[in-house]
Amino acid sequence: MVSVTNRTIIATVLIMFMLALSAAHAPSSEAPTANDTARFLAGLPPSTSSPLVALTKDPAWLSHARYFDSVFASEESAHLSKVRQFSKEYLTDKQDTMLYMFSGPDFLYATSFFPNASTYVLAGLEPVGVIPDLTRLSPWVINGELRNLEISMGSLFNYSFFITQNMKTQLREGPVYGTLPILYVFLARTGKTVHELSLVSLDEQANLQIVADALAPSNVVPRGGAPGVKIVFSDGTGPKQTLYYFSTNLADGSFERSGFSAFLAKLGPADSLIKSASYLLHKPQFSGVRKLLLDRGAIIVQDDSGIPLSYFGKRWRLLAFGHYAGPISMFAGFYQPQMAGLFQGANPIEFGIGYRWRKNESNLLLAKMESPPSSEQELSPQSQAERNATETAVHSPKKPRKHVETATWSFGCRKARVFPFCW
Repeated sequence: MVSVTNRTIIATVLIMFMLALSAAHAPSSEAPTANDTARFLAGLPPSTSSPLVALTKDPAWLSHARYFDSVFASEESAHLSKVRQFSKEYLTDKQDTMLYMFSGPDFLYATSFFPNASTYVLAGLEPVGVIPDLTRLSPWVINGELRNLEISMGSLFNYSFFITQNMKTQLREGPVYGTLPILYVFLARTGKTVHELSLVSLDEQANLQIVADALAPSNVVPRGGAPGVKIVFSDGTGPKQTLYYFSTNLADGSFERSGFSAFLAKLGPADSLIKSASYLLHKPQFSGVRKLLLDRGAIIVQDDSGIPLSYFGKRWRLLAFGHYAGPISMFAGFYQPQMAGLFQGANPIEFGIGYRWRKNESNLLLAKMESPPSSEQELSPQSQAERNATETAVHSPKKPRKHVETATWSFGCRKARVFPFCW
């Protein structure tokens, strides 16, 4: 039996422990900065004066930090360092604007392929989300949110892309939700400093409207034709860059009504990244965004789930990397016979990407516009692909019947086989 004295001692110790725990997690009178919040979520120490410092003593946060240290080191070694090397060698003539449609929150690959863009525009159906003042959440809630972040990002680390069905639930739960916390993690883990955050929306005339500044309180959600977030950041002491993410439907009709189409058109020539895009750009109901990427594009980097080869006009020069094995089984209807010819003798790539994410199975297409269109007719060429748009999903996997002409073209610092597409 425990004596009265022992019970008193135990009770006193418990009270002191609870008081210490409450003090460690007590809300600060000053909210954390956006940059400190990004670093905390990424498992990196915030600034020494940040109210989040106390939360980094929690064993759960320390475990979270070790986990992210491990997975980002692995991703850097296996993929990102090689993507950056590819960029240095082949993407030597980049535009100031970079577009990544159907991206979800994948800023990681956007900045790896195009590290020096002044403006990044990402878009997907996933919600922008919010991040409340973390010092006002209980430690148990914070630990749960950190774990949810790890789960949400798992597919990108394992396969190089986010699984859409998983994101529908993972990015819509809890007080810390949406694409914003994942964007924060990628910004912090790629060495960026977050300077400003604004929740924004577009009206139908593509005017950008500021909804809220700084860290978004949990009851503020950007609304409008295309709700989004604007993040101003820099890479160390480098120039400030801007990242937009818009939660919007890119299908025809919605793409125009939301003002997003007009917003992109205002940005001028742009480079694009398309990967693991569910072959949506093969479908007739995404003709608007496909046309905009082709009309305004300077460089397009994509796997075979991007724009079909038959839509590239004679002004585009295409350079193939990797191996074309055809789509995975769930997308088998989008096999492109022309790709088999294009990828004969293609240059190897040292990383995996897309749905066939294993290193020696991936395909990557680099398309470069050789000269800007000089007329509206050239902006909107009539092609067999357009005339047969409603039949894009009926291709059956088969070998091409005849040899596909190729040519040797100097791109960057290496000669390679390309497919000139002239008709």
